[in-house]
Amino acid sequence: MRVNEDLAVPTLVDATKLNWVPSPAKGVERRMLFRIGDEKARATSIVRYAAGSQFSYHRHPGGEEFLVLEGVFQDETGDFRAGTYVRNPPGSGHAPRTKEGCTIFVKLWQFRRDDGEHIVRRPGDGLHAPLRPGVDEAIELFNGADECVMLERWRPEATIELSGFDGLELLVLEGELREGDARLGPFSWLRLPAGKPFRAQVASKGAAVWYKRAPLLHEQVCPFDQLSI
Repeated sequence: MRVNEDLAVPTLVDATKLNWVPSPAKGVERRMLFRIGDEKARATSIVRYAAGSQFSYHRHPGGEEFLVLEGVFQDETGDFRAGTYVRNPPGSGHAPRTKEGCTIFVKLWQFRRDDGEHIVRRPGDGLHAPLRPGVDEAIELFNGADECVMLERWRPEATIELSGFDGLELLVLEGELREGDARLGPFSWLRLPAGKPFRAQVASKGAAVWYKRAPLLHEQVCPFDQLSI
């Protein structure tokens, strides 16, 4: 399976308009934003867990990165409520579950081979970064392995610019903005290749976004030699 696999072209997806696709676990569904492979895949998705659903224990040879969007995600290491950002490095494993239900934004098999850092940033954690024009709050969630991951709140009607990156991936969490002729509302996902600048006009109620400045696929990405198309 291949979904938005061409990393050389700008890609914008309104995830609210995608169908939910069942996973192998009962009560767990996905909206697929990027995918190369079937159940074993390099993938970026929004995943919804129904109350009481769970996955059996499994490992992540290529690493796992996720942001909890709604509810409380759980595994044997603890409870992670909305706003929590987690990086589980290559070779880690867990048994995900949720008592009340949750939705997460998750990236699989996209870590560098040498990125072994485990990160948990709960709401309010992270480094408060210097503010740029139009930005009311900037929290650095992770900076390393050629990646910088941010949570930001953008001022109503501000113009926001980002440039000079090796690749940009952005998810709107709250509010609305326009990038060129495109409208981005909650759960809109944007991916831009290197050399493509980002310039957005924020709507009247402001916006909250998660974004990552990084190569869209690391040269030293964890190997994945069983792609299915």
